[in-house]
Amino acid sequence: MSGRALPCAIGRSGIRSPKREGDGATPVGRMAPVAVLWRPDRGLRPATRLPVHPIGPRDGWCDAAFDANYNRPVTLPYPRSHETMARADALYDLVVVLDWNYRRRLQRRGSAIFMHLARPGFRPTEGCIAVTPPTMRLLLARLGRRDTIRVVGSSPRRKASP
Repeated sequence: MSGRALPCAIGRSGIRSPKREGDGATPVGRMAPVAVLWRPDRGLRPATRLPVHPIGPRDGWCDAAFDANYNRPVTLPYPRSHETMARADALYDLVVVLDWNYRRRLQRRGSAIFMHLARPGFRPTEGCIAVTPPTMRLLLARLGRRDTIRVVGSSPRRKASP
C-alpha cells in the first residue's frame, strides 16, 4: 500500500506543524503504528501483525502536558486530564496508537494522536486521523511495526476579517 492515499477525517484545525497540545490539529509527519487497542465487548479481535490490547472500562490516556504519564495509557480514575478509552460512541472501538510524541515525549507537543474510527460524514477530530471501519480493517491487515502513516499538506490560510 506504499504511497496510497485513503479518505480520512483530520483535526478540526486542519494539518499543522508545529503541533501543540489542545490545538485541534493533526500533525504533519510520518507516524509509525505502535499497537492496536480494541473493544472486545463490541467486536472480534482484529487481524493484524501489530500488538493488540483490549480496552476496558478503567482504561484512559493522559493528556495533561506536565504529568509524568503524559501521552501514556493510565488507569481510571485518574487525577489529571485524560481521555476515557471505553467511549460510549464507536470511535475508539478500534484504535491504532501512533508514535507521535510517544517514544521521546516533549511537553505540550501533543498527545493521544491516534488513528480511530470516523464519525459519519468524516466530521473533524480533535487532532487524530479517523477512517471508516472497512478502511481500518484493510489497514490493520497490512500494517506492521516498520510501516508509517504519512500526513502531508497544510490547512488553507484563513483570511483576516476586515
